[in-house]
Amino acid sequence: MNKSDLVELLAQRRNLPKKKAEDVINLIFDGMGEALIRGDRIEIRGWGSFSVRKYGAYVGRNPRTGVSIEVKPKRLPFFKVGKELRDRIDHQPPVRPSDEKL
Repeated sequence: MNKSDLVELLAQRRNLPKKKAEDVINLIFDGMGEALIRGDRIEIRGWGSFSVRKYGAYVGRNPRTGVSIEVKPKRLPFFKVGKELRDRIDHQPPVRPSDEKL
């Protein structure tokens, strides 16, 4: 599922115009992005949590040339799946895309 699929699903399930559904999805994603930029943790009960992990600088190696390079420190988003979602996925048979219902 991608962002446009999510917009379509929201528009159909809530009988919203696509533009309104897109605005809602953008508002949620923008808010989540801003929270992560601030270093906040996002928790969605029963689904999982997002946080920012900090990685220090290190000396790496270019695999093609073998030359050593310095990798700068960075902050990256990290998702940890919640127990409820993990259990739901683990105990449900996979659904083929042709079987999905919007």
